[in-house]
Amino acid sequence: MKIYDSVSGRVSLVLSSLVFCVTCSCNDPEPAPGGNGLSDQFETAPEQFPIATGIIDEASGLAASASMPGYLWTIQDSGQPNSVYLISKDGKNIKEYNVPGSQNHDWEEVAVGPGPDNGMSYIYIADTGNNNQPLTATNTIYRIPEIGGTDGSFNQNALQKITFSYPDGPRDAEALIVDPVTKDIFVLSKEVSGTNIYRLAFPQSTSDVSVAEKIGTVPGVVLATAGSISKDGTEIVVRTYLGVYYWKRSSGASIGQTLVKSATKTLTVALEPQGEAICFESEGKGFYTLSEKGNAASVSLNYYKRK
Repeated sequence: MKIYDSVSGRVSLVLSSLVFCVTCSCNDPEPAPGGNGLSDQFETAPEQFPIATGIIDEASGLAASASMPGYLWTIQDSGQPNSVYLISKDGKNIKEYNVPGSQNHDWEEVAVGPGPDNGMSYIYIADTGNNNQPLTATNTIYRIPEIGGTDGSFNQNALQKITFSYPDGPRDAEALIVDPVTKDIFVLSKEVSGTNIYRLAFPQSTSDVSVAEKIGTVPGVVLATAGSISKDGTEIVVRTYLGVYYWKRSSGASIGQTLVKSATKTLTVALEPQGEAICFESEGKGFYTLSEKGNAASVSLNYYKRK
């Protein structure tokens, strides 16, 4: 998603004001336990793994594979193939997999999480962007079982389409979070005026158009471009072009109840050409970010290790 596709000239002012949040984010003097008992502090200088140009220059989402340790899934936005891409964590190996039966209107996020069949991991692809105006009245989230190995392929017969609308009119949205505890899906809108939270409760219909439930807004976050939740569901991150916001999820609290509160902290991250992807590492040791190439010569897969 291009910055200027979804916002007006006000974006320069908004981004300038957000720089303070990134460069001056406050870290605790001593590591505090995260929601899973681990430190909630991460390195501010990432390990960087170069990504060869020409394959995934418009990365718009990132998710750790549940079935293939050491690999991450990513997607590209509108105008690109109806494919997901598997990246090794060192960025050296990239493999494309077609998702038959899907259509890339404007894919903006990918997530891995549970679904209808217990014990099976699913890939969720959010076709929820606004690269192709006008904004559509309905949006699609594709859900398909994750393949179990690099030699696998996706079966069109297994593809499910979750079609939904918003209760308050069409939106641009680039962040999707699948709750590993409840299997609910949360969509976060990308707006200058604020970040709205919408919920699609499990089990999601794959035959009718559902109306998402509006939960509220995320305080202090605008232009959200990606989101992720830890494998155990205790930590949440939401990124913008310039910052990463982190929440600890209290026991018994829903994702909606967590995100309507101010972030636990703001994480300092390196600026990227057009950062639109983030995910926790599958073992909880840190998180990754990835950017669209934009006007840059190249991008890298960035890894922020937990302290």
